[in-house]
Amino acid sequence: MMTTKSSTEHESAKSSRSRDWRHKYAARLAVTDGLVLVWVVFGVQIAWLGFSSEALGVSGSRGEIAISYTAVSVAIIISWMVALKIFDTRSDRVVGVGATEYKLIATASTRLFGAVAIVAFLFKVDLARGYILLAFPTGVVVLMASRWMWRQWLGVQRARGLYSSRVLLVGSEVSVTHLAAQLARQPDAGYLVVGACVPSGLVADTLPGTAIPISGNLSRLSESLRATGADTVVITSSDELPPDRVRELSWSLEPGREHLVVAPSLTGIGGPRIHTRPVAGLPLIHVETPRYSGQKVVAKRALDIVGAAVLLVLLSPVLLLVAASVKFSSDGPVLFRQRRVGIRGEQFSMLKFRSMVVDAEDRLTALSETRDGSAGNQILFKMREDPRITGTGRFLRRLSLDELPQLLNVLAGDMSLVGPRPPLASEVGNYEEHVHRRFLVKPGITGLWQVSGRSNLSWEDSVRLDLYYVENWSIAGDFVILWRTARAVFASEGAY
Repeated sequence: MMTTKSSTEHESAKSSRSRDWRHKYAARLAVTDGLVLVWVVFGVQIAWLGFSSEALGVSGSRGEIAISYTAVSVAIIISWMVALKIFDTRSDRVVGVGATEYKLIATASTRLFGAVAIVAFLFKVDLARGYILLAFPTGVVVLMASRWMWRQWLGVQRARGLYSSRVLLVGSEVSVTHLAAQLARQPDAGYLVVGACVPSGLVADTLPGTAIPISGNLSRLSESLRATGADTVVITSSDELPPDRVRELSWSLEPGREHLVVAPSLTGIGGPRIHTRPVAGLPLIHVETPRYSGQKVVAKRALDIVGAAVLLVLLSPVLLLVAASVKFSSDGPVLFRQRRVGIRGEQFSMLKFRSMVVDAEDRLTALSETRDGSAGNQILFKMREDPRITGTGRFLRRLSLDELPQLLNVLAGDMSLVGPRPPLASEVGNYEEHVHRRFLVKPGITGLWQVSGRSNLSWEDSVRLDLYYVENWSIAGDFVILWRTARAVFASEGAY
């Protein structure tokens, strides 16, 4: 009896700790936000106006009254903090992953800026325009930089299993196993799976291929919550959970402390394409079909042309240096041309700086028979110690400098700066039917596959990332991938 009581108390304490992290992290963000705003607003005031400047206000027939800019700065800081709170910028649902946190910060700041402008106009407060126009954008940028640094720290903690929602998965064994694998791929999302309830309910068993314990069947959800210390129930799918049962489950959860999440059978769909519309008490999920024409395509092409042209000009000294090193380090041409498959399945000649010996293609068959099957994957040929690569080529590949001539392919319209990997025709012959959706957009110099592991990825992960990009691409997403590419190149991880 004492053992059971002790175990219950232990799990209760564990659950309490999992709930506390939300408040602790939000409090830390609030402190940092306040320090950032004090530094930015007062810093701009001192830099722009000095210490003794005043703003003149007019209030009806009473005439002019003097308003200290210090008082204005304090009011702006307090109002800014309130706006960040009202717009839920520190909610555990938005911090740590995705762009929602940054969007909410920008929205809250923009609304506050508009409110300040309206108040200054209505009460005829003669605020220095430079003070306002400099303080707000600077504050937004520094706030986002602060949140980004916190996000890096949070990612490290979540990789250790801390600062995460403790999740109990509920549904069929197949759907629960699939969702557990998806969540395990992205621990920084903050969902730590601690148990599962499946129809079989084999307590002390685990989900196939995982160490996640099965905590009982679907009729023992309350007991499973207490046993695992979970604070979030995620329902995947199951015929044994009719609408009435799901509603009863939601009522049984403790408001504000335990959460219910319903995971629909949708994978690889980006947030902007999903819209929820309540109809007759039913939360209908609308999924927009991806579009590959119109303004987005024109904007993407403009970005490609401008970006490729600017990079070619800025990197021209590097291009010349690399060309010279390739020319004088080994026999053969400077550029390597290879037929690749692009948009709509059309072939084009892709350019790269030569990083291998001249007869590299002739040696491919023999190497394919002797290479370690754990390197690369089933479709793509990759070797960590490929003997065909020259000394100079190994350095170029590590920093992805061999890819730079593809900027000419971008200008020619065969490639894009960001897109799926351009495959060989021999690889396409091994594709499953769904993989051909990669050809709905132009291949890219970089893409999700490169910033998510590069050559270390399995074939399934490479396809999953490429198809996710095809289904959800956007101009803003391209900028994010380009930024992450620069970081991945300097890290040199997965490049060989």
